[in-house]
Amino acid sequence: MRLLLVEDDDRIAGPIMEGLNRYGFAVDHVRSGASALSASTADLVLLDLGLPDMDGIDVCRALRARSTVPIIMITARSEETDRVVGLEVGADDYLSKPFGVRELVARIRAVTRRTHPERHAPLNTGTAATAVPLQSSPHAQLPQERGVQRLGPLTINRRTRGVTINSRPLTLTPKEFDLLAQLASDPGAVHSRQQILDTVWDPNYFGPTRTLDVHVSALRRKLGDPAWIATVRGIGFRLTVPTDSAYA
Repeated sequence: MRLLLVEDDDRIAGPIMEGLNRYGFAVDHVRSGASALSASTADLVLLDLGLPDMDGIDVCRALRARSTVPIIMITARSEETDRVVGLEVGADDYLSKPFGVRELVARIRAVTRRTHPERHAPLNTGTAATAVPLQSSPHAQLPQERGVQRLGPLTINRRTRGVTINSRPLTLTPKEFDLLAQLASDPGAVHSRQQILDTVWDPNYFGPTRTLDVHVSALRRKLGDPAWIATVRGIGFRLTVPTDSAYA
């Protein structure tokens, strides 16, 4: 697995690269945002926010606009606002300095399991989650051989991670897709906030829970109707097909 480390401080980059190499990762190192945007394709990006030429948030936004490559932000910024902004613009995880290599490797493996489970299944060292069967519903049809689910005008292709609504493709971040797929795994059922965080983020996720609300809001905007995702106060969220005329 090839990683791209975007870190301008060699005193930090050196130990990170050495540690990751010991765990079998190949690491390319660049020191600026411009170099990150012109670098060769990687399987995952480790992105510092405090870069000399541009803010790491802008680098993340630019990467996400053209790619679904998993991104882990590694930074000294530890304020909740910074974490929420980073996750909202498309980061898959956020790790505050200082941190140990073992924790970083665990985050890399967790993100990889979520974003490419079929490619990196051997990296999964945790307990496998129990699949939630689809309930019988005129809107919930998932031909397992194709991995395609249709909910009214919404189509979710789990094999290609593509989503369309009324045949119009939607551009979703990896987290937004995973959130939608989780809610669609049992349409109409209530998914608790903790269940979603455990599945879409990680069982050991300890970041701000507000990031879930940020992603739900973004997904509602992209779906074009907030009625797609209903809030169940004090519990969580559920996916429903809007009944208004726009989706008839």
